[in-house]
Amino acid sequence: QVQLQESGPGLVKPSQTLSLTCTVSGGSITNNYYYWSWIRQSPGKGLEWIGHMSSSGSAYYNPSLKSRTSISRDTSKNQFTLQLSSVTPEDTAVYYCARVPLSQTASMASRPTKTAGSWGQGTQVTVSS
Repeated sequence: QVQLQESGPGLVKPSQTLSLTCTVSGGSITNNYYYWSWIRQSPGKGLEWIGHMSSSGSAYYNPSLKSRTSISRDTSKNQFTLQLSSVTPEDTAVYYCARVPLSQTASMASRPTKTAGSWGQGTQVTVSS
């Protein structure tokens, strides 16, 4: 069974770059049947799709975050990484990585839900000086 684990700093200063890694076990990030996603939930708000990466390494981003977002991967470690630049306190959230079946990638991008795909437990990131 696939497992995903987010890791990274819990505190980031404003204007800096947030960097998180998702380590995947029990399944390969090059599997053609899945996309690999980053999603966040800010305090008092719903889930927000940040972006995802295909099995071939192509990345797609939420238009509202695209200018600040980069998703990359290390296939030798079976990991994929999120970088979000120029962060502000509004980027404070619990950040999740998820494996999403191909058939659900569009719906996940428009309306994320934890009932779809397989999710990590999430990691709290606070943006504060």
